[in-house]
Amino acid sequence: MSALILRNHSHNNITIVENDFIDHYMVSANGEYVKVYLLLLRYQNIPEQLPDIPQMADLLENTEGDILRALKYWEKEGILSLEYDETNELAGICIGKAPTHQTPVKAAFHTPSAQSASVHEKSPVAQSDGNTTVSDKAAGQNLPASRRSLAARRELKQILFIAEQYLGKTLSRTDVDAITYFYDSLGFSADLIEYLIEYCVENGHKSMHYIQKVALSWADEHITTVDQARNSSAFYNKTCYSILNAFGIKGRGPASAELDYIRKWLEDGNFELDLILEACNRTISAIHQPSFEYTDKILENWKTGNVRTLADVERLDSAFEQEKDRRKTPSGQNRTPSAQQPSKFRNFEERSYNMDELTKKLLRSN
Repeated sequence: MSALILRNHSHNNITIVENDFIDHYMVSANGEYVKVYLLLLRYQNIPEQLPDIPQMADLLENTEGDILRALKYWEKEGILSLEYDETNELAGICIGKAPTHQTPVKAAFHTPSAQSASVHEKSPVAQSDGNTTVSDKAAGQNLPASRRSLAARRELKQILFIAEQYLGKTLSRTDVDAITYFYDSLGFSADLIEYLIEYCVENGHKSMHYIQKVALSWADEHITTVDQARNSSAFYNKTCYSILNAFGIKGRGPASAELDYIRKWLEDGNFELDLILEACNRTISAIHQPSFEYTDKILENWKTGNVRTLADVERLDSAFEQEKDRRKTPSGQNRTPSAQQPSKFRNFEERSYNMDELTKKLLRSN
């Protein structure tokens, strides 16, 4: 019996990803960063074909800045190091973790310089100690106290996952940074951040710039619970829709720029809603179309005139009418235009005629 020949077609042209990467790094990383790392693994055995930064950006439909941020992120996590030339331009990438007791790992397609070796030595080492990796601990040293615990880190991951579901997209680095800011710096709980994103999306706003504005306004109002946020949101919803109705705008919420004006009137100007609605009505009467800019000018003038109530508006209107009448009739004079001043139809020097002399001249001519 001849020998059997086994041909393996399933393991050709494949890329191997370490379980350690999946278990400890991939879950907490931005999806775009994961794609960059997988692309590097794809070319690990064919380094001469490794795309440059612009080509990577084209392949992954990212910007060059996104690619560089991803590389620096993985360098910070300790699973690769970057090499730079004399002009501080990126010159090489070394994939691998640096053991604490050995020379830094050298990838097959790059020979690390002394600079990259020092990067390996300084980078956090990802070695499992059960639940937490050494890289997690090292990264945690640079984080605020609220994120140093493993539970807090997991909670933040859950928030990011929920945010992606609401926004319907993979979060960008900017998105992740913003949500992390809500969690770390503003001190928002996971429930409050979830309600924040839900509230903005339900009102038609998926822009992180808009979400951040709402978050900052809640922080200014010292909102720390979902109930407080709901009460504030209900007030703003009622106020916003009242103003839009005064403008004749139906079927939508306020745009970001419009909401900025509303917040300015309520928070900076401290105007009551009835005063704002009166300014909106006067805007429509004056220019026959909604204009937040025009209404803002009216309210600014009222603020300058110390107008705080509708009674103050009536007082200001009365003073304006009196001033207008005073300009029409000069003070201290009570005369009729026809008796004491020339009409515009007789504004010329009149001539005098001798009718008898004219008659005589007419008879002589005949």
